[in-house]
Amino acid sequence: MATKPEPSRQATLCPCGSGAAYADCCGRYHRGEAQPATAEQLMRSRYAAYVQGDEDYLLRTWHVSTRPAKLDLVHAPVKWLGLTILRIEAGGAQDQEGVVEFVARCKPAGRAQRLHETSRFRRDDGQWFYAGGLISP
Repeated sequence: MATKPEPSRQATLCPCGSGAAYADCCGRYHRGEAQPATAEQLMRSRYAAYVQGDEDYLLRTWHVSTRPAKLDLVHAPVKWLGLTILRIEAGGAQDQEGVVEFVARCKPAGRAQRLHETSRFRRDDGQWFYAGGLISP
């Protein structure tokens, strides 16, 4: 099971790119103190969870219909370098579905790559979940 971020890291800027402190941005979602109100907030918080290695949060926010049984971020380390949101369709506070297209820059095994994905999100009982995505070449 992944560990939570060290307290000293919570004073740093949030990796989601919002410009806010991690503790006040995605950290509050990761700690269970709040829930993302939009699909974009969930997508950004999931990116930050990948950066932090927070497998519990990733599984907790993955829709039950597509969620894997487990993740193994420890044995497949990736250095995440940045996130760019390209497009958002619906996914607002009153919507039930949303789409967020993004590019995440990363370095798995020391080689720089770009992950370009169009992610689908669903809201069930007032909570947003990641439902799947299409990765672009």
